[in-house]
Amino acid sequence: QVQLVESGGGLVQPGGSLRLSCAASGSIFRINTVGWYRQPPGKQREPVAVIPDGLSTNYADSVKGRFTISRDNAKNTTYLQMNSLKPEDTAVYYCYCAAQLTTYGGLSGYWGQGTQVTVSS
Repeated sequence: QVQLVESGGGLVQPGGSLRLSCAASGSIFRINTVGWYRQPPGKQREPVAVIPDGLSTNYADSVKGRFTISRDNAKNTTYLQMNSLKPEDTAVYYCYCAAQLTTYGGLSGYWGQGTQVTVSS
């Protein structure tokens, strides 16, 4: 099994910045895709930024130029730097990874527990 623990959420004023972290632990052979999703109040979960394995990073149009996703493979940690935050960025943010647990095993998806980001003056 893989455990994902997010941190870094909180309350920030419009125009401010936050950095989310997501640390993966467990018996992991290799992490493939990593990403951040969010669920605004009363809405469905939506992708924010995703790094597919070996491919270029994908961002939601609403966050392009403001958010940056990165990964530290040595630490099994994924980050989301969020700048120029807007009230509409308010949501619970979830990290996701697709991981391979054994050498010849398939990929399985895992979610973190979520961290609240509130952008308000």
